[in-house]
Amino acid sequence: MKVHLSRDGPAPTSHLFIAAMVAGGLGGIAGNPADILLVRMTSDSVRPVEQRYNYSNALTGLTTLVKEEGVHGLFRGMGTNLTRAILMNGSQVGSYDLFKQLLLRNRLPIVDHQMQDGLLLHSVASILAGTVATTITAPADVLRSRLMAAHGETHPLQVLTTALRNEGPRFLFKGWTPAFIRLGPNTVLMFIFFEQLKKGWRTIFPANYTV
Repeated sequence: MKVHLSRDGPAPTSHLFIAAMVAGGLGGIAGNPADILLVRMTSDSVRPVEQRYNYSNALTGLTTLVKEEGVHGLFRGMGTNLTRAILMNGSQVGSYDLFKQLLLRNRLPIVDHQMQDGLLLHSVASILAGTVATTITAPADVLRSRLMAAHGETHPLQVLTTALRNEGPRFLFKGWTPAFIRLGPNTVLMFIFFEQLKKGWRTIFPANYTV
């Protein structure tokens, strides 16, 4: 996530949104091989014995993957993984900024409380942003996992149509709860640290700080 720190004025939300999506895309590309190994190694225990990959560790898995599927095997599921990474980063940043502004401008219903810019506000906005990000990325996350775990050549459209036919549309949100348990705290910590870094920079370099 890119923060613009200069005397030219604060970076618009749209710039942060675009920067977050670009950063997410680059991260998705760089981490694709590791994601493949993660998906395969964590799903091996629930597979039939004859369909298991049996990677003893990540290094062995990487070597076996390249040996059996070629270098292009490292890019299996790249499209869905890239989409997921872009959606996740973009939805996290965009929704966090939106929720933060809404909470600052409006009093909370029922309790009639006006939140101030502080740790509580950042935590609530982060939790809401994590919920949005988990929901938006769930379909791409499910497709990515199934593509990366599959044996042989597969196509996203083939995986999608087969799953829709056999399981119905609800399959796109399978694993939402564990995904939120993983992404929710990550989102909260990320934005709380981000806000603290902004606060620290403002304290140390007040004349140069504009976000």
